[in-house]
Amino acid sequence: MNKRENVVRELKPTLGAIQLWGIAVGLVISGDYFGWSYGWGAAGTLGFLVTFVFIALMYTTFIFSYTELSTAIPHAGGPFAYAYRAYGPKGGYFAGMATLIEFVFAPPAIALAIGAYLNNLFPALDPKWIAVGAYAVFMVLNILGVSIAANFELFVTVLAIGELLVFMGVVAPGFSWQHFALDGWAGSSMFSAATVSGILGAIPFAIWFFLAIEGVAMAAEEARDPRRTIPKAYIAGILTLVALAFGVMIFAGGVGNWKELANINDPLPKAMAIIVGQSSGWMHMLIWLGLFGLVASFHGIIMGYSRQIFALARAGYLLPWFAAVHPRFRTPHRAILAGGVVGIAAIFSDSLITLGGQSLTANIITMSVFGALLMYIISMASLLRLRRIEPGMDRPYRAPVFPLFPWIALVIAVISLLAMAWFSSLVFVLFAAIVGLGYVGFLLTGASRDAAPRDEMLEGR
Repeated sequence: MNKRENVVRELKPTLGAIQLWGIAVGLVISGDYFGWSYGWGAAGTLGFLVTFVFIALMYTTFIFSYTELSTAIPHAGGPFAYAYRAYGPKGGYFAGMATLIEFVFAPPAIALAIGAYLNNLFPALDPKWIAVGAYAVFMVLNILGVSIAANFELFVTVLAIGELLVFMGVVAPGFSWQHFALDGWAGSSMFSAATVSGILGAIPFAIWFFLAIEGVAMAAEEARDPRRTIPKAYIAGILTLVALAFGVMIFAGGVGNWKELANINDPLPKAMAIIVGQSSGWMHMLIWLGLFGLVASFHGIIMGYSRQIFALARAGYLLPWFAAVHPRFRTPHRAILAGGVVGIAAIFSDSLITLGGQSLTANIITMSVFGALLMYIISMASLLRLRRIEPGMDRPYRAPVFPLFPWIALVIAVISLLAMAWFSSLVFVLFAAIVGLGYVGFLLTGASRDAAPRDEMLEGR
């Protein structure tokens, strides 16, 4: 490979700790605005609170463990690189495919929520075409440069956090625990079969509160001093997200009849309307500023999926054509556009993705969560294995309470994956089919992987 080809496959390190924190929170913060209320429909408010605590424990232990991997192996492929290092090319495939499914299927769900929010103000606009417009705008912004994209991400993330705090403050006077707890279990009591079933069935919507925070690792090659900045971003990010998710869920559920907020794409405006009325200026502010939360995650996850496609293509797992970097902006422009094409197709695939009686948005979320859980399992297994087979690896950050934390995250992720496969069996079959077809492609592309440039971070030993 000549010198020019090496240059166009490299990303530019420009991001600091505050920008990485903005990406960490921004990737996820749309989960506070929509998606989670489907969990109320499955489990009730109290049942979903149990699910939330269970999943928050998984994410907290996962992030404190995952940070060790992201600092020891600061690679744009993130989980793909860790699994490759621990288990070889096959491990890299399964982690990379799982991450790709997570990050490619999350944006269309967020884009549809953007459409739903704007449809509140402009009923004549079709939410799906609004979603397509969002893709066009933010793919272009991502192509223009990572520094521009990250600074924009930080700006909208700070605004989104401020808006969530405003929401909590405005609805707080109308909060009542009696409202929140009324009919709060899916069954007749906490331990009834229906309640337990609802708690397990609500897992993907609790995960939606945190889904994609791990995407910061895929910005590692674009971070300045990733061994110091990534731990700061991750730890501050998970603490920020747990606090915001808990506050939003509790305050929204206590303002009135929470059943009116379950299974909709815009629960926060509807919750605020109960307190201030539909025509209040607070309502209009929430809808407009609430878009910042959706935009932050949408924009950030486009950054995430593009780096995963780029890393897989660079390693020969996808067509090398997708590994090109724009000669002027130094961004993986082809990878950005490729993920967008898949996402837009998902938006218009109602007949394919509306499975099991769930809405299009709920099933897209579920598909994304299947990818995330498989990736979490592989990542924690990789951490445990790398500690054993590469004890001398340079680890600037070491997971605390090892091996308890990674084992907690691993076990909860396995339980969650099995529960979701049971309760969302049709989506799981579709997920497994995608992974299986991809594996056939993996078996047929050995030559392209052999021809890929050597990557020391993947090869390790």
